[in-house]
Amino acid sequence: MTLIRFSPISEFESIRNQLDRIFDEFGSLSKSNYQTTWKPAVELLDNNESLILKASLPGIEAKDLDISVTRESVKIAGENHYENKSQENGYYHSEFHYGKFKRTISLPVPVQNDKVEAEYKNGILTLTLPKVEEVVNR
Repeated sequence: MTLIRFSPISEFESIRNQLDRIFDEFGSLSKSNYQTTWKPAVELLDNNESLILKASLPGIEAKDLDISVTRESVKIAGENHYENKSQENGYYHSEFHYGKFKRTISLPVPVQNDKVEAEYKNGILTLTLPKVEEVVNR
């Protein structure tokens, strides 16, 4: 028989993360947030001992990223700064995403959030999230 410790704090954190995702989906109705917001695309892979999270963040500098990891979720926030474009003659078109963003990803299993490894290269953020030992040893 396997005993799993119940942690009321992690239950509240899970609920808070779910509410964050709901509000992220609907956005804010305040006038200050009428700017276009966007969410980076992510992939979540499992390699038995760790979860690998990749986020596509083209054009964003590492200094503009804020990453926080708990046992149950990863939050990636940051800003892609607007480029100063001058337009003399003609029309320009942009489908690039600018402005602030935030993305919270719920993890399918608990991870050791104090042992996370991060790499940011060519606009791809890769987080290696080691699973807690109880999950690996199942």
